[in-house]
Amino acid sequence: MKQSNGLSAWQLTMLALGTVVGGSFFLGTSIAIKAAGPAILLVFILGGSLVYVILTALSEMTVADPKPGSFRTYSEQLYGPWLGFLVGWVYWTGLVLGISSEAAAASIFLQAWIPQVPILVLASLIIVAVTLLNLLGARQLSNLEGGLAAIKLSALIGFIGLAAALIIGLIPHKVPVGLGVLTMEPLIPGGIAGVAGSMLIVLFSYAGFEVLGLAASEARTPHKTIPRAIKYTVIGLVGLYCTAIATLLPLTRTGTLTADVSPMVAALSAGGLSWAVGSMNIILVTAILSTMLASVFGLGRMIWSLAHAGQAPSFLIDRGGIPRRGIIFSGAAMLVSLGMGYILPEQIYIFLISAGGFSLLFAYLIILATHYRYRKTNGCPPQGNCQLAGFPYSSIFAIAGLVIAIVTMPLIPGQGSGLYVGLILTTFYLIIYYIFKVLPGKMLARTTVYAKPLPENVSLKDGQAERRKQDNRNN
Repeated sequence: MKQSNGLSAWQLTMLALGTVVGGSFFLGTSIAIKAAGPAILLVFILGGSLVYVILTALSEMTVADPKPGSFRTYSEQLYGPWLGFLVGWVYWTGLVLGISSEAAAASIFLQAWIPQVPILVLASLIIVAVTLLNLLGARQLSNLEGGLAAIKLSALIGFIGLAAALIIGLIPHKVPVGLGVLTMEPLIPGGIAGVAGSMLIVLFSYAGFEVLGLAASEARTPHKTIPRAIKYTVIGLVGLYCTAIATLLPLTRTGTLTADVSPMVAALSAGGLSWAVGSMNIILVTAILSTMLASVFGLGRMIWSLAHAGQAPSFLIDRGGIPRRGIIFSGAAMLVSLGMGYILPEQIYIFLISAGGFSLLFAYLIILATHYRYRKTNGCPPQGNCQLAGFPYSSIFAIAGLVIAIVTMPLIPGQGSGLYVGLILTTFYLIIYYIFKVLPGKMLARTTVYAKPLPENVSLKDGQAERRKQDNRNN
């Protein structure tokens, strides 16, 4: 699926930022900040270091072999078809469930402006729109994502500027805040459990960067553009996130934050800048739509890779440069998932969509495990692109961090179900693989044994008797 011109490092970076900077940061980090207190700043730095290791590991494999399917393809090559099947379908399913819930969240904000349109209709229109936009192709989508990402990043930079002005005292008729409420708060109010539990949400706020690997086959000179895009993405994300967190901490008490209010809205409100709060809903909707666009981009390419490997229905195979069938199939799956929210009992639906978080962490764990074996087997990739410093210790550190994040999911209210449904989903796809891939192979092997031609001096009747004896021995 190579494009004639290909995506540049800047286009890839904006695509990644469009995926990553979304509702998870603008809204979801309230829970993490409340759990960890001021220590959340250290958690974001630690999360950024994990992202760097994972992205660099993915980059090394991508530069060596920029294939469609990215980490799914590499895990299949190094561990066998079963793991490629498992990680591909778990990632795709979890993301479909998660993104359909994002559409519902965006429609709730939109209904404040158009209350006459039902939420189900709004959410369905959003899914259809992001699916159709993805059919335009990677280059056009990256340009659109660049515009949406610019809006989100401008909003983030604008918040940092306003918060810093409040802290320093640059706003007329406002007393400088200085360190503000930070002087009255303990560093780690929730203890180690609060810090460990917040790591999961922090990783979610970074989630989506793997789209760089999925877009590698459409990049211009991947061995140059992919490492450069990763550097831009990591520096941009960690720098902006940490600066935003550092400037909001003096303005609002971490213990007063709630899951339904953005921490940035809470900080500006506490600083008396309520006039700036109204625009945050627009930014939040933009962030969600941008994340959905880039996520459908990854979903289409993942299902395309599964189909070409014979691990998804053959009708999803698309020979063109754009995986249109995979994109449409993913969009249809999101509509089904959205409909489930109105058919299934609420608790069961919430239980299902919580698989999104697990699927991302599982994919990152597979990326690191695959890269570890790749480096042990092949050494540094060709063209001198041995980028991950401190290997294998950096990889072991990142693997341990992800395992801790997965195990501590139940420490965050509402996230424990994500672990349970993720394990159920993993088991389900292992069973599916065994039924549709392993068993047919065993049956074929058995049939091949039985179908051996009889020697010329053996009659058909004698041959049947001999095979009945063999059947008895096998059973």
